[in-house]
Amino acid sequence: MYIIPAIDLMNGKCVRLIQGEYHRQIVYENDPARQAETFKAAGTQWIHIVDLEGAKIGRLVNRDAMAAIVGVEGMNIELGGGIRDEETIQQLLDMGVRRAIIGTKAVSDFEWFTQMANKYAGKLALALDGRGSKVATHGWTKEHPQHLLEFAAEAAKLPLPAIIYTDISKDGMMEGPNFERTKALVEAVSLPIVASGGVTSTEDITRLKQIGVEAAIIGRALYEGMLSLPDAIAAAK
Repeated sequence: MYIIPAIDLMNGKCVRLIQGEYHRQIVYENDPARQAETFKAAGTQWIHIVDLEGAKIGRLVNRDAMAAIVGVEGMNIELGGGIRDEETIQQLLDMGVRRAIIGTKAVSDFEWFTQMANKYAGKLALALDGRGSKVATHGWTKEHPQHLLEFAAEAAKLPLPAIIYTDISKDGMMEGPNFERTKALVEAVSLPIVASGGVTSTEDITRLKQIGVEAAIIGRALYEGMLSLPDAIAAAK
């Protein structure tokens, strides 16, 4: 298991949202590339980037900040938020992004997502954002009627490197992940599962490791000193 620190971008800055609500925003760092360097120095090999504004409006917004983070040498970057067409996928891969994360477009146009996943095998991850048992889209502002586990089972047939599962009710709350639904997801599909939302302690990481997730994304707990990145990495190993 490995740890992926998160950098969420808004107005070119590193922020966190509470439970995905855009009006509940905390700014942690004005220079996202500097934050990436800090994470690198602490021992991570991966960084998770979300363009929050892009996720909401359907196109990349924070391109300069993204490019600066991708420019940090030696990092594997996964990036999502507003990826709705093949041109954007290609631009991100050309930029040096290791895997592009697609959520809204995957849910709203699964046929297109299937074509892209097969064309860019191993380079597109699915963002499976859940509000309860339902799938949320458009920067978590809308809800899709399909059951989360049913959609995951369909997506798991594709050549994806991972499914990134976020429980919206847990995100930014520092109260622990949704272990029950994460476990159900791990058991329902054969693809690697990356857990996100609420990871706050080494105990959380140990429990996720026991469940069988491949990686855990951590955000607010790192920024507010509830958990150090070296300790998180050690717990994952």
